[in-house]
Amino acid sequence: MSSFPISMSNKAAFNGPLPEAVDVTVIGGGIIGVMTAWALRKLGLSVLVCEKGRVAGEQSSRNWGWIRQQGRDYSELPIMMDTIRLWKDMDAKLLERIGFQQRGITYLARNEKKLAEYETWLAGARSYGVDTRLLTRRETEAMLPNSAGWMGAITTPSDAMAEPFVTVPALAQAAVEDGVIIREGCAVRSLDIAAGHVTGVITEAGLVRCERVVVAAGAWSSLFLAAHGVRIQQLGVVSSVISTDTLPAFFPAAACDDRFAIRRRTDGGYTLTPWSTHDFFIGPDAFRNAFAYLPQLREDFGRTHFKLFAPKTYPDAWSTPRTWKTGEQSPFEQCRVLDPQPNRTELEKIRSYFAEAFPSIGKPKIKSTWAGMIDTMPDALPLVDKAPIGGVTIATGMSGHGFGIGPGMGEVVADMVQERPARYDLSAFSLKKAR
Repeated sequence: MSSFPISMSNKAAFNGPLPEAVDVTVIGGGIIGVMTAWALRKLGLSVLVCEKGRVAGEQSSRNWGWIRQQGRDYSELPIMMDTIRLWKDMDAKLLERIGFQQRGITYLARNEKKLAEYETWLAGARSYGVDTRLLTRRETEAMLPNSAGWMGAITTPSDAMAEPFVTVPALAQAAVEDGVIIREGCAVRSLDIAAGHVTGVITEAGLVRCERVVVAAGAWSSLFLAAHGVRIQQLGVVSSVISTDTLPAFFPAAACDDRFAIRRRTDGGYTLTPWSTHDFFIGPDAFRNAFAYLPQLREDFGRTHFKLFAPKTYPDAWSTPRTWKTGEQSPFEQCRVLDPQPNRTELEKIRSYFAEAFPSIGKPKIKSTWAGMIDTMPDALPLVDKAPIGGVTIATGMSGHGFGIGPGMGEVVADMVQERPARYDLSAFSLKKAR
């Protein structure tokens, strides 16, 4: 098994041949790109996935592993409810391999205000048929024995979890077995466009002809699209994570309060992370999009750690080129895998929060730490829409929600590429609201 975090030192697992032509090229080998490609292949199309680094090398393997309906924006909820079924319908051996477990997700309330917020969401979600229910203090204490500080909760028993580091490469392998071509270490430098319509992609390994392209490049999508005159209000924030050493199996599922989140891992430890604290690098896009993010900034100001300079070669670094020639190295080749440093100060805080909540366990020992860059939007909702370039579809800005909704969103994007009738109301994900 490859080491984690995934980096270019990991041997490439997907070395598909670069075809002369395909029906669709997908830019980005994260879960959205992989699941979109797989869905398109099931519709009978020839599909190439170009990944500049390694499949799932960035946020798709660095997330919390939650497969969550609970707390979703109502515009996402119908897709997510159908996605739970898609996860469950996968091959049993694949589900076992990726650690898929439908054990529920719980939001814990430390005060009346937070409990009221949960109740408000639940009141609106009931009409969709989700199985979320409210827990009393006594029920919460029974769910999490020997814990302290929570007066109630909401829980969704049908919510699930899986191991993201294993999951996305396993899904990619299944897609390849169905005929999807995946090429790692193959950055797309540019779209080939004629008369306002895409006619191919120019990769570092050569031209591939196609009349349909999906941009699912995660934190790199804005940079790629801007080079083609398409501007979106996407930014990146860094979320840090701990994997603990083996702990007593005090809770078999996933839960959070307003300070930290936990998930039982298949290795006997827990994934432990700040619930909403993140690092944000200030760059040219941050200034350009500042007004759009003001509401989110006001809400999250105390939980955002501002950094004046992104590391060299990051998507919104001051030194990262905004334009380049197709015959020269692109920014996507200069940084194959985003590997931000975790915020150790914040991680130490959540170890203390954990110890306060579970005094019988105390501060957990750290097995490993890592961080991932989340592609976010001002409203924290995905951008899934046709681009103003003929044949190009955008699927990005999953705002930390992409892992769980990946299979369902892949079908949504595949329908859009094929110009099939939409199964859901997608107006909240439109390009118009993101420019």
